[in-house]
Amino acid sequence: MTAKEKPNRNGVEDIYGKNVFSIKNMQNFLSEKAYNSLMDTVREGRPISVEISDEVADAMKNWAVSNGATHFTHWFLPLTGTTAEKHDSFIYPDKAGKVIMKFSGSELIQGEPDASSLPSGGLRATFEARGYTAWDPTSPAFIKRSKNGATLCIPTAFYSYNGEALDKKTPLLRSINVLSRQVKRLADIFNIEGEGRIYTTLGAEQEYFLIDRKYFEKRIDLLQTSRTLFGREPAKHQQMNDHYFGAIKSRVVDFMDDLDKAMWELGIPAKTRHNEVCPGQFEIAPVFEELNLAVDHNMLTMELLHQVAERHGFKCLLHEKPFAGVNGSGKHNNWALVGPNGKNWLSPGKTPHENTKFLTIIIALISGIDKYAGLLRAAVATAGNDHRLGGYEAPLAVMSVFLGGQLTDIINQIENGSLESSTETGMFTPEIYSMPELMKDVTDRNRTSPFAFTGDKFEFRTVGSNQNCADPCTAINMILADSLKEICDEVIDRLEKKDKLDEILMEIFQKKIKKHKKVLFNGDNYSDDWEKEAEKRGLPKYSSTLEALEVYKDPEIIELFKITGVLSPRELEARYEIYKQQYQMIIQIEAGVMLDMAQTIILPEVLRYQDNLARTVTNVSKEVGKAENVRKLLVKISGLSEKLSENISNLQNSVDSGHVDDIKEKMNNLREPADELEGLLPKSVWPLPSYADMLFKV
Repeated sequence: MTAKEKPNRNGVEDIYGKNVFSIKNMQNFLSEKAYNSLMDTVREGRPISVEISDEVADAMKNWAVSNGATHFTHWFLPLTGTTAEKHDSFIYPDKAGKVIMKFSGSELIQGEPDASSLPSGGLRATFEARGYTAWDPTSPAFIKRSKNGATLCIPTAFYSYNGEALDKKTPLLRSINVLSRQVKRLADIFNIEGEGRIYTTLGAEQEYFLIDRKYFEKRIDLLQTSRTLFGREPAKHQQMNDHYFGAIKSRVVDFMDDLDKAMWELGIPAKTRHNEVCPGQFEIAPVFEELNLAVDHNMLTMELLHQVAERHGFKCLLHEKPFAGVNGSGKHNNWALVGPNGKNWLSPGKTPHENTKFLTIIIALISGIDKYAGLLRAAVATAGNDHRLGGYEAPLAVMSVFLGGQLTDIINQIENGSLESSTETGMFTPEIYSMPELMKDVTDRNRTSPFAFTGDKFEFRTVGSNQNCADPCTAINMILADSLKEICDEVIDRLEKKDKLDEILMEIFQKKIKKHKKVLFNGDNYSDDWEKEAEKRGLPKYSSTLEALEVYKDPEIIELFKITGVLSPRELEARYEIYKQQYQMIIQIEAGVMLDMAQTIILPEVLRYQDNLARTVTNVSKEVGKAENVRKLLVKISGLSEKLSENISNLQNSVDSGHVDDIKEKMNNLREPADELEGLLPKSVWPLPSYADMLFKV
């Protein structure tokens, strides 16, 4: 038997995509006419033909039922930041007292979930419940399995009764279309042939924590807020860097094996898995996919992380900062652009100084990010991400662009009026006889930059681990589309005046570099020096979510959304109101949980131990005559318990006043004595599982 004939013993090829209404399944269940029509929609973005909807719906139903499904749902991405679904069965009673399994084209194309309790930001009154879901044929239907059955899930967009977008998919799809139009204009300018569809790609590196389920259930803060509101750093956590890329524990590998299998069955191309920086922290990353599908797949990945963790006795934590004082979790968005010729337009080639379309995209991104830095920051603004950004583990809340040495040299050449060369790729020798020379990339990777070029893509590193990737990717698409429109408009206007294309582009490039180069930075974004330098350059900094969200009220940003058609002013205002309210509610909920824990769990145990310690001091003094060290401990604990009690009152007053910034300050104040007390009371007395238990006993 040859290598090619060897059987697939691990079964990956057999299970991959088994729960997806894939192209192969479409071919098996659809007529040739219906299949070709649907492929025109999926591959080329043509409107779906209503004429084939009944056949497609019946084919989906037959495939789903043959795989054990009894229900279907329109699966969508509401403005809660999670996913939503309402299940309906396929059954229709007949006159003989039996049922038939039926699914119509109208049910496939449009659904009507009750939208009354989903956030709308004032786009409708609370008593107006009607909402509509609309089938997104560019993201394939899939089956979600439960213990006793299965459900056909149909990716959809979500709208109000009046047609306003109430989800994250709609603006994402609109931004893809807007960018595609401008890239097509650029392709025409460069006479680039190709009738392929223009699209963007995404690879989302998902970081997460695992802790033992028994500890999670003993932590009310984790149960209700997904982060620890109290907790003392262990003596050892991540200082030794011994967890990062270390050998994965067998229990965790078992979990990862099941996770990979569940993802592969849903056609999610899980590729990389490893230990992350902090003990108990891990990462999973996929092969890059088309943006819309990649967003849906990442939302499914987060669902699967929770589900599979439960089966293995773990709890998965996706909060950006579940543990204070140690590394938090991000979701690095690797974004690239594919032109009509089917090639990645962010691939520089061997001589990037001669790759004009590549340079146009790079310079358009530089100018767009400088111009709309606030929009990028607002797109990643959440209560959880506030704990992470600028904390020497994630980029500052200041947008900058890393290009690396080769591209920076090219940018400098353009600014100086000549473009003659590109830095060549180097080699290095390990100086070990058995090893060949190794090729170096033209530039190193900057792990501190918020927006870093990494060879053939940009890595947007400020996205939070618990976020939907749609918002930040929508922002990138819009920013680039706006910049390309400006460039294309000028080029076309000057070409009509018979100017030469090369001269036009060089002048545009020079002008934009001189105006926007302040956003370029190749150094350490975590350093204090960069924060000072960024301020000197005039780069905006939005330290908190509330500051960042105000960007959505900026007339320039409102106009950008309006002229691109991504969101109307009313739709954008609704998002501002929703995100602001969500942030405020999260802080209020966290404060409420913190008060409950401090008053009903921590303080009673501290007072009980303090009372026992006082008895000990009295008894030892009677028997021995002195107990100075124990007395000092009693005095210290007594002072901290008084401070704890005082800070409980202070936080309660702030909660009553409702001022968010004041609440956050008082929460930090309350945590300080509690965490110090944890280090003084016996482990058997302290009422909460410790960081050491949760992080290391995985």
